[in-house]
Amino acid sequence: MSRIGKAPIEIPAGVTVTVNGDEVTVKGPKGTLTQKFNPDLDVKVEGNEVIVTRPSDNREHRAQHGLYRALIHNMVVGVSTGYRKEMELVGVGYRAQSTGQVLELSLGFSHAIYIKLPPEIKVETKSERNKNPLIILESDDKQLLGQVCAKIRSLRKPEPYKGKGIKFVGEVIRRKSGKSASAK
Repeated sequence: MSRIGKAPIEIPAGVTVTVNGDEVTVKGPKGTLTQKFNPDLDVKVEGNEVIVTRPSDNREHRAQHGLYRALIHNMVVGVSTGYRKEMELVGVGYRAQSTGQVLELSLGFSHAIYIKLPPEIKVETKSERNKNPLIILESDDKQLLGQVCAKIRSLRKPEPYKGKGIKFVGEVIRRKSGKSASAK
């Protein structure tokens, strides 16, 4: 039984949810998002709540019940408050600069890396003295934001020996001791 799928989604003030066939559209102060869903499932807007129901208890319907409820909830939160991810560049000489929708990264390679970000994502970089450079990404689309963060992180993943690389702020990297620790 899907516990997530059963929970109704609260619609905050200033957000409108419309269901058209097998597509949900959510409009709010931060933007507009649409999501297609399985036509077997039933999505209804009742008052200030969105309710997702499934036709049967077969395995596929149970899995999709919770999935589409979570996706719609993420859309509602995204257009009302938005999502924000902060990434930290740990390493000597690692730098980040943003000009418009282009992010320039210096990650210890022989060349700079340029990433063109989608227009739905707002990027900001901070470089303070004696602190690691930060990349701050904001968007109303949680899926797109996570995908872009994963792409940036994949350019230089944090390594376990010195902890160098691109990591999320607050993320704990499991550290390993090097060769010198096992000399005996």
